[in-house]
Amino acid sequence: MTEATWSVGRVAKRCGINVSTLHFYENKGLIKSWRNDGNQRRYKPDVLRRISVIKAAQKMGISLEEVKQAFASLPDNRTPTVEDWQLMSQNWQQLLDSRIAYMLKLREYLTGCIGCGCLSMTKCPLYNPDDTLASQGSGPVLLDQAEQKGLAGL
Repeated sequence: MTEATWSVGRVAKRCGINVSTLHFYENKGLIKSWRNDGNQRRYKPDVLRRISVIKAAQKMGISLEEVKQAFASLPDNRTPTVEDWQLMSQNWQQLLDSRIAYMLKLREYLTGCIGCGCLSMTKCPLYNPDDTLASQGSGPVLLDQAEQKGLAGL
């Protein structure tokens, strides 16, 4: 990394991503480049660390918007340091822990509901005859309500 600027192709190859992914990240405000005299995009070497954080976060199920928010919280929107990564990962760990807890409760409920054999659609909290829940919003209204209550209602 002796060069002060890296080409799009070099960054993409080094990070194991497509050039279009670099453009996508840039459009999302996650990384930045500048244009040289030949109007070619150039990146500073620290973009590798930013992309590594993005890829690690994505593997953990962290959204790009959440990554962007974490980057924006850094002074001058700098590339994360080791200390910054520790803080980000702690915050994301809490988020992941709550998602995991929700998924485990949901898994237990669905297995019990489907596995009981009663097939009593009138007692199932997922049942929505004639779409009566449409007035309460779009999507899985009952699951969303249960999540807000910690799945206690399921």
